Amino acid sequence: MALFGKKIEPSCAYCEWGAPEEEEDLVFCRKKGVVSITYSCRHFQYAPLRRKPKPMPSLPKYSPEDFEI
Repeated sequence: MALFGKKIEPSCAYCEWGAPEEEEDLVFCRKKGVVSITYSCRHFQYAPLRRKPKPMPSLPKYSPEDFEI
């Protein structure tokens, strides 16, 4: 069972051969060189630990008055 579903869209952002560059939108691929994070090639190997989780939604702010009866 895949962590993010069975149908994973190939992307250099979470490929085994890619390493993130200092710029957010570029990846250094050991096979193709510097490429965009949306690029993918035939050497794509899924690496689930390279995926960035979605940000958590912010919780509402509560005050002590909200908990008074």
